[in-house]
Amino acid sequence: MKADQALFCNSKHHKMERFLEVCLLLLLYDEVGYGYGLIEQLEYFGFSQEELNVSTLYRTLRKMETESLVSSFWEEGGPGPRRRVYQITENGKTNLNQWIRVLEIRKARIDTVIHKYHEKVDS
Repeated sequence: MKADQALFCNSKHHKMERFLEVCLLLLLYDEVGYGYGLIEQLEYFGFSQEELNVSTLYRTLRKMETESLVSSFWEEGGPGPRRRVYQITENGKTNLNQWIRVLEIRKARIDTVIHKYHEKVDS
């Protein structure tokens, strides 16, 4: 996975933040989540804990809350301190549906380019 991560252009940080938002919406689709738990789950989508720090995550979640994509509340209980928990809103679900369609279209275009490349190189 590290070799794959080296291929990404880090100067396109704003686009990765949008992808991060899509991943967060997907993680929150069926259940609530909290900061550190979400960071661990984001590894599934290729985010490493080194490149995604807690402040980036919370800044993104706050932005998403301002845009009414998620809502949050303080969870009480347990031996530890209270923690802020996030959940997707109906607006967030609509936004996720739109993003998935955009990603499907982009994936189809990328697949076409890759296929054309292999036609030329592999022949």
